[in-house]
Amino acid sequence: MIRQPIVAGQFYPDSPALLRRYVEEYLSFQRTKESVLGAVCPHAGYMFSGGVAGAVYGKISIPDNIIILGPNHTGIGEPFAVMDKGTWLTPLGSVEINKTLASLILEESELFSPDFRAHQYEHSIEVQLPFLQYLKKDFKFVPIILAHTQYQNCEILATALANAIKRLGQPVLIIASSDMTHYEPDKEARAKDKLAIEQMLALDPKGLYNTVHSHNITMCGVIPATVMLIATKLLGAQFAEVVAYATSGDVSGDYGSVVGYAGVIVK
Repeated sequence: MIRQPIVAGQFYPDSPALLRRYVEEYLSFQRTKESVLGAVCPHAGYMFSGGVAGAVYGKISIPDNIIILGPNHTGIGEPFAVMDKGTWLTPLGSVEINKTLASLILEESELFSPDFRAHQYEHSIEVQLPFLQYLKKDFKFVPIILAHTQYQNCEILATALANAIKRLGQPVLIIASSDMTHYEPDKEARAKDKLAIEQMLALDPKGLYNTVHSHNITMCGVIPATVMLIATKLLGAQFAEVVAYATSGDVSGDYGSVVGYAGVIVK
């Protein structure tokens, strides 16, 4: 099963050479790469969020195995959809799904379902791949799309991920794909996003979930981020750091209605 790119030429260049050049420009290379358990990374068009994504990916050491959690913008497919076999294509080549890890995840919780439909037109995972492909030639990953759900289900899903990773017995990076506040004035967006980021820095997944809902923060990937935080804590995470933050206004100059982008690592 092959998942074709659906936002190449829109969110990022469809020319391999031009895409490599874009990724190179956005990456903030660090001399010493850090091994991390999880990250929050934006998924907008590279022109707007590429700098934040590049700051995250330029800082971390990419392991052989990755899980990418994305929100469901389309409403298509199963609520907790694991694509458990096949490959994903981008202009930089193909990435193979880790069938072993996907199988372990599906075994750990019946909430997860093997499903391709939720992934077919969803961009939130796709836009992460070119950064990873540029930095590491050989890696396998498990793409998982998560619909909005109650906090109790986040705990079940995260526990399943952590147990599957423990059974795999190899390092796994969990990436939560998320933008922050959508289409509010820059000042208000930054204030709201600060509240959510504070909960991530405190490694408080329930606090993040409750803060986003109580303050009406339009963080599209709150479920992926919440699940990532719970899972990484179960795997021993003790520290979180904001690598970068920006809004679309920083690029467009339009501060009247912006989208926020946060880059966070957890280790």
